[in-house]
This record gives sequence, structure tokens and C-alpha cells, in this order.
Amino acid sequence: MRFGARSALAVIALAALATACGVPQDGASSSRTAADCGQYARYGKHPGAEVTVYAENRDREADLFEETWADFADCTGIDVRYEGDGEFEARIQLRVDGGSAPDVAFFPQPGLLERFARSGSLKPASAGVVALARQGWSSDWNGYATVDGTLYGTPLVANVKSFVWYSPKFFRDRGLTVPRTWSELMAVTEKIAASGVKPWCAGIESAEATGWPVTDWIEDVLLRQQGTDVYDRWVAHEIPFDDPRVIEAMDTVGSILKNDRYANGGFGPARSMASIPFQEAGTPILSGDCAMHRQASFYADMWPEGTEIGQDKDVYAFLLPGADPAGRPVLGGGVFTAAFADRPEVRAFQEYLASADFANARMKKGPFVSANRGVDPANAATPVDRLSIRLLQDPRTQFRFDGSDLMPASVGAGTFWKGAVDWISGASTRQVAGSVERSWPSH
Repeated sequence: MRFGARSALAVIALAALATACGVPQDGASSSRTAADCGQYARYGKHPGAEVTVYAENRDREADLFEETWADFADCTGIDVRYEGDGEFEARIQLRVDGGSAPDVAFFPQPGLLERFARSGSLKPASAGVVALARQGWSSDWNGYATVDGTLYGTPLVANVKSFVWYSPKFFRDRGLTVPRTWSELMAVTEKIAASGVKPWCAGIESAEATGWPVTDWIEDVLLRQQGTDVYDRWVAHEIPFDDPRVIEAMDTVGSILKNDRYANGGFGPARSMASIPFQEAGTPILSGDCAMHRQASFYADMWPEGTEIGQDKDVYAFLLPGADPAGRPVLGGGVFTAAFADRPEVRAFQEYLASADFANARMKKGPFVSANRGVDPANAATPVDRLSIRLLQDPRTQFRFDGSDLMPASVGAGTFWKGAVDWISGASTRQVAGSVERSWPSH
């Protein structure tokens, strides 16, 4: 997949402006008019320069990125060449070891970014990127891309994972109200089950990453039951993986996901979720065969075409509640940009990606969430994206990054994900938690 293919403008009257913006006049055609290059002047002119980008985003997500930075590329003269790879996490190390590291990579896991920073492969962020990072994000967010006091990257994408998707009509027809506490959530769950509908649907199949939807559930519940301090200590392995408080969180999740009475609506017994692709897991909500599906804000882009999102539409979402109705514990994730090269055109591209201008432009093209302070929620493509941005910008929100993404890759993306599948398939809580604990690197 290549981004940044140059296109000349078919209208002769625009040729001069296109030339000023750095668009090669190669005879190609474009349906897009020339950009106002004034907003990109700060990034300089880099005619003939090329920046390679490597990430996991493919298909529509990749296309939307291309559309967003196309004007930047045209106006600066930088040819941005993108490669999307569904096995990015497994192959990026091979690329770097083989001497074919990309100029820029989009890291879905801070732990993976840290590994390359510690090995000396990544370049520290430029002064311009550092300034934009301080302006755009909280210290917590910047901390995820900081290693030993040095900033190496900036957040590109954010997501809120603590959402429960549901059908407003299903709730209205049954006299159900959106729960504000965990006890209310379980009361709603039991009422739906008593009516003959399995209240929850889930799917955890995700190719090499199968299992992560379950680990998200466990992290979310631990955060709600024990608070941020215990959560942080668990992620950092300052308390063991199989600490009694973690066991309690897992058993709480198991009371839903491993319960044939509560799951897996529209698909079969609870353990059927091990073979259901996560992209399809919420669809039984649309047919009334399931009432609720816990999944991230990015699930907005996975509903069947034509599905409308909103409080009075086909589907909507509420924040997974905790014990306190006033609490705002939010589990989330994100993707970070970092560079393996330090050339002027690479720094310019990094600075553009770190700007609120990029985030706002991307949001206008389709579902997308950013934690950048300069993002206008009004630009969000869906009501759930808007809700996500407001939560991320709310100073009362207790945000914590996805734990498996912060743990050593051999654990977070290895034994934890695999253990989650074993657990859903019938292994005991203590057996799985103990196995993950024993797998933790000794240093």
C-alpha cells in the first residue's frame, strides 16, 4: 500500500498554484483541487524528498490517512510512502534488524516503542515535536512515549475502550435505563437474561492478537474495583499478576463472559466467543439477539454499512460503570508516531502529525479520536467519538492506558492474550493468572 502518489491538476488555471504547492507536474489526474499551501508553510519546502511510513493500518483506515496528509505532501513536496501490515508488531523488529527500518512507524504499543528507544534505534523527538507534544497532550500521554526522560514520539490516535454498546430501542422497549453503577449494570444484565435474551455478546478472535478483547475487560474491571494505584502497580509488576485483587477482577469478568446464561448472545454458548472475529461481535445487537457489547470507541467504524449511531438511533454507547456513579475511570489505548531517521523532511512530517490541524482534519473524514487538547469535539464523525473526546479532555477523567500494551511484549501481547483464550475456553482463573505470572521476565 503506497501513500503520496502525486497527482497533477486537470484544470490549467490551477497549474501555477499547484506548482507553488510543490505538486509535480507529471501529467497525472486528480479530482481534488489544489490546497491552500499557506497553512503548511511552517513545514518548509522539501521537493523530491521521500518519507517512508510503516504501520498496521490498512484498507479504509489507511485510505483516510492518505486523504488527510495529501495536501501536506503536495504543498511540501514530500512523497509520503506508506506500507500497512497486519503483522506489524511481529515484523517491525525484522525490518529494523535487516537494515530496512522505515523513516516513521506508528506504534500501537508503548512497550514496543520503548524497546526500540532503549536499543538506540529510534531518534529522539525534535525540538519542534517536543513543543507540540507539551502543547497538545497531558503529561500522562507524553509519558507513554518518553524513555529515561527523553521524548521519542507523540500520540497519533486515541481510543476509549470503556464503552458498552447497546440498542437504545431495545432498552426503551423493555423499560431499561442506562446503568450508572456496577450493581445497576448487573441488575440490567439479570433482567435481560430473565426475558430469554442473552444480554452480552463478544468475540475475541483477532488473528495473531486473538484474546485482547478479554484482557481489556479484565483491565477495565480491575481499574474500577481497585483504582488507579493498584492498576498502575499491577501493570508495572510491582504486585504479582496473580494478586488476589487481580483474581477478583478476573472472576468478576468471568461471571459475565464465562456464563452461558449471560453470553454469547446471537452466537451460542459463552465459549463460542473464542472463534468469533471481534469485528463482528456486536452485530447481534442489531437483530435483538444480544443487548450489550463492551468494546472501544473504534468499534463505531465496524458496524454494518447504514447503521446509525446516536441516542435515538440504531446503536449508542455508555461508559462502563464502576461502584461510584460520579467516577470516570477510563481505559484507553492509542497509537504513537516515532522516527528511525532524523532528516528535515522526516521532522517536518512528524511535526505535522503532532499538530491539532492534522487531528482535526482526520476527524472530519471519518471515525477518529484524538487526545490532543486542540481537537474540537464538533469535528467528530460520530456521537461516540464526540463523547470519547470530551471524556479525554475532562480533567476529572481517570485515564489509564491499556495494561497489556504497557507490559513487556512477551507478556502483554503474549502470555496474557493467550491465557485469556485458554480462560474463556475453560481454564481456571488461578491457573491462567499463575501461568502469566510465571512468564514475566525476571529483568
